[in-house]
Amino acid sequence: MTELHARDPAQNHPVRSRWLLSLLLTCTACAPSQSPTPPNIVLIYADDLGWRDLTVQGSSYYETPNIDRLATEGIRFTDAYANAPNCAPSRAALMSGQYAPRTGIYTVASAARGPAEERALLPVENETTLDLDVVTIAEVLSAAGYATGHAGKWHLGGEGFLPEDQGFTWSIAGNEAGAPPDYFYPYARGDRRVPGLEDGAEGEYLPERLVDESIGFIDRSQDSPFFLYLSHYTVHTPIQAREEITERYRAKAPSNGHENPTYAAMIESLDQGVGRILDALEERGLSDNTVVIFASDNGGFGPVTSMAPLRGSKGMLYEGGIRTPLIMRWPDEIEPGATSATPVIGVDLYPTLAELAGAPLPDTQPLDGVSLLPTLMRSGDVPERDLIWHFPAYLEADRSVADTWRTTPASALRRGPYKVIHFFEDDRWEVYDLSSDASETNDLAGARPELTEALRSGLQTWWTDIDAFVPTEPNPLYRGEAN
Repeated sequence: MTELHARDPAQNHPVRSRWLLSLLLTCTACAPSQSPTPPNIVLIYADDLGWRDLTVQGSSYYETPNIDRLATEGIRFTDAYANAPNCAPSRAALMSGQYAPRTGIYTVASAARGPAEERALLPVENETTLDLDVVTIAEVLSAAGYATGHAGKWHLGGEGFLPEDQGFTWSIAGNEAGAPPDYFYPYARGDRRVPGLEDGAEGEYLPERLVDESIGFIDRSQDSPFFLYLSHYTVHTPIQAREEITERYRAKAPSNGHENPTYAAMIESLDQGVGRILDALEERGLSDNTVVIFASDNGGFGPVTSMAPLRGSKGMLYEGGIRTPLIMRWPDEIEPGATSATPVIGVDLYPTLAELAGAPLPDTQPLDGVSLLPTLMRSGDVPERDLIWHFPAYLEADRSVADTWRTTPASALRRGPYKVIHFFEDDRWEVYDLSSDASETNDLAGARPELTEALRSGLQTWWTDIDAFVPTEPNPLYRGEAN
């Protein structure tokens, strides 16, 4: 197995250096919140896994016994959200604890995707790297005495902006790429390859190799608290899986929009990896003091799966594009088999992990999430607040295909059971009551003007308060609505 060692992440970054030095001087007084020994933390982050892509989430086609076991032994959030409808901005929010306007990472690559003549507005100038002045959750945990390891997808910058530049003392298989060129060794196509995995073997499968590397990190780090960020490329395209698993799903009847046997096999391999991580923790006597978190970075990819009854899929601010699985287990601390309908979002993981570790939060940057520990420990309630998504970008909008997975610039807010979505091109506002209409089929904007105005005001105030980019400038190349 290959490992990369990081240089001092605080070098040449004076603001962050001052904060890290302050934390290192004070962390001897830091006490973990709930345990005499700070818990290990394992965050397993799937890519493009839809809200209903697990058996425990309602699928009768996909088979996920190990993730289901995780839910049986921990807590499952039914109204959990990613911070964006696609990969990079969700990952930036996860690492920074910040909404997109603070990092400038709103989307993947350019925000001006799709035919120029079909874009009515000029979108945001999107950032593609996470600034090194951002204090990442890895840096917070590292300064508090944790070994920090990353395996898999990064997607927040290349050379000079890699995980080892952002607080991880060990990292493998991640760079600026959002997807692997191939899921089988040598994980390459042309001059594109997954870095650090050159010593593989014929027939090796990427999700399995990443779990191998992760277990190696656990073995090397188990004498002290550790944070493992296992960031799978799975189930992002290309849709590739082991043939022996795929063959089994070919014999299964489709069920409620789930019918792709190769995609199902990818999910099963992901699930097998979760089982191997849980077994490795058990075999090493680490389970009882390890918090295991399973999450996804955005909704499922519409051409291969279905989020029904949720509307939409990856690339949209409807529920199918942003609502995702979230499961947490901590034996003897989190009630087994619990569920929570509290609306939570990706930026909440940063303060949650810091509080689990007894680590102080940085005073050099604002954070937009809240700790979920009151819900996890049954000690109180997570405070009510608005959840926000801001996506002033285009995702290859195809006006000739109705209700595709792609989007024009949009912004959304959830307040309690209500959700408002604003589409900037035509200044359209849609309002839904998710408690009775999770499918977002009954737009209340016209029927409930006072509610609509309250939600609209809340979102517009947030744009101003956070200095969000709001697309208003017309695109001179726009030719009007396509036929």
